[in-house]
Amino acid sequence: MKARSCLAIVLAAGEGTRMRSARPKVMHALAGRSMLAHVLAAVGAAGTTATAVVVGPKQDEVAEEAKRALPGAEIFVQHARKGTAHAVLAGKAAIARKKPDDILIVFGDTPLIAPATLQRLRAPLVKGAAIAVLAFRPENPTGYGRVIVQDGAVVAIREEADANARALCNGGIMAFAGKHALAILEKIGNANRKHEFYLTDAVAIARGMKLAAVAVEGEEDDVRGINTKAQLAEAESVTQQRLRKAALEAGVTLIAPETVYLSADTKFGKDVTVEPYVVFGEKVKVDDSAVIRSFSHLTGAHVGRGAIVGPFARLRPGAKLHEDVHIGNFVEVKEATVEAGAKANHLSYIGDATVGAGSNIGAGTITCNYDGAGKHRTEIGADVFIGSNSSLVAPVKIGAGAYVGSGSVITANVPADALALGRSRQVVKEGWASRLRSLKNLRKKQAPTRK
Repeated sequence: MKARSCLAIVLAAGEGTRMRSARPKVMHALAGRSMLAHVLAAVGAAGTTATAVVVGPKQDEVAEEAKRALPGAEIFVQHARKGTAHAVLAGKAAIARKKPDDILIVFGDTPLIAPATLQRLRAPLVKGAAIAVLAFRPENPTGYGRVIVQDGAVVAIREEADANARALCNGGIMAFAGKHALAILEKIGNANRKHEFYLTDAVAIARGMKLAAVAVEGEEDDVRGINTKAQLAEAESVTQQRLRKAALEAGVTLIAPETVYLSADTKFGKDVTVEPYVVFGEKVKVDDSAVIRSFSHLTGAHVGRGAIVGPFARLRPGAKLHEDVHIGNFVEVKEATVEAGAKANHLSYIGDATVGAGSNIGAGTITCNYDGAGKHRTEIGADVFIGSNSSLVAPVKIGAGAYVGSGSVITANVPADALALGRSRQVVKEGWASRLRSLKNLRKKQAPTRK
């Protein structure tokens, strides 16, 4: 049987002034990913074959985010805010052109919607329903519209004051049979107090056309809309719980899961261990058997098999650690490749650099990569020993097997197997300290006594 085609229409036109932010509401992030990107990922995973995103006027940032998150998405503009049905019809051209079997109407500020829920919402359409409404049973139903069900069919969606308090609550997300969608949507009027076109009126119109509408029950989190920073924080908590659960089920050892913060795109291999209080930013991949120790922060980094990171380490974008690398406490790595078995165990900065296999970076070492105008690279060969408190002034190359003496400032290339010293010669003056102490004591005795 031919698979059913499905068009998702994502409504992302809201400004979100209650967020107290200049950014469009759907651009606020959960787990390092915008709300809009979360929704687009969900509709994609639900098996949609095309996606239309409806944005508001002058919301180029939202349109660009939609194209970045889902390159095939088609952008439509709702030039005047006249209600949810009016927003859906902003994408009318996509409906008419693609003629989908199913249409999903999803909101850009409901980032917790699960792909499985959207799939269940489509299921009644296969059996002949014209509309499926996502309903739920919240802990506190105050403020929600109600889905009125009689004999298994949805007969209306009403305001809270006009419905039984025990009725299902309306989640807003709906699915339409493609062959009936435009006929229903174009009949929706604006004879209401705000003179807006409400998507909820579609149920009564469908019944008037002798078409069936049904309810599909979902979880409260599926329809959790975000309008304030407090609600954003609550949604972040739910997202983190989901991500931690998925990591644990995949075999990652999270010693204290509630203290670990993940990004939506964090990738783990097998037998990875994450100690308490670790933050994973975007674009982090951790390979098999790696250990991430406490209070480390990783963003845009790749941690190789068996590597150990932290505690108190920072991996910034472009950090690439190969197999069995050790990056220790208070070490920062940025735009650098650290090859197999190399170690930087404490108090160092490795930026715009390559560290060869088996090399040892002593405590306090700095790759001086920025000259005030541009960045330059440091290339350290295999099996190099960099003594503590050394500064490597880029651009510079340290050959394989070379030694750099502690406290050196290296400004020129070092050949393989050479010793480089870049510090002033030590001078020893015997008895000097004793003479200094004697002089200080004499001065104290000669000083006039204050009365």
